[in-house]
Amino acid sequence: MTKIIFLPHEELCPEGQVLDVEPGVTILDACLANNIHLEHACEKSCACTTCHIIVREGFDSLSEATDDEEDMLDKAWGLEPDSRLGCQAVVADKSLVVEIPKYTINMVSENH
Repeated sequence: MTKIIFLPHEELCPEGQVLDVEPGVTILDACLANNIHLEHACEKSCACTTCHIIVREGFDSLSEATDDEEDMLDKAWGLEPDSRLGCQAVVADKSLVVEIPKYTINMVSENH
């Protein structure tokens, strides 16, 4: 099992959360399976940036980002060098520390 430590997020996990997940799942799927309702407007097809996350520790253990993911990330709010799309980042066997940005850009539904 791989440990994913989510830093506190005001709305999605105010206390933070620690998950034990099987390698091979995406960070988004790990979130959804554990009641962290990370937005995903494109239904995991790498066509938006609503599931943008920042990997504070363990970034190099994730699957490599595709060109399509890199192109989408360029549009994300608060982009950082260790940003990924949760729907594309596949967990390996190294623990991760993940931050969910405070804001997201959702062209389909803005609930802010």
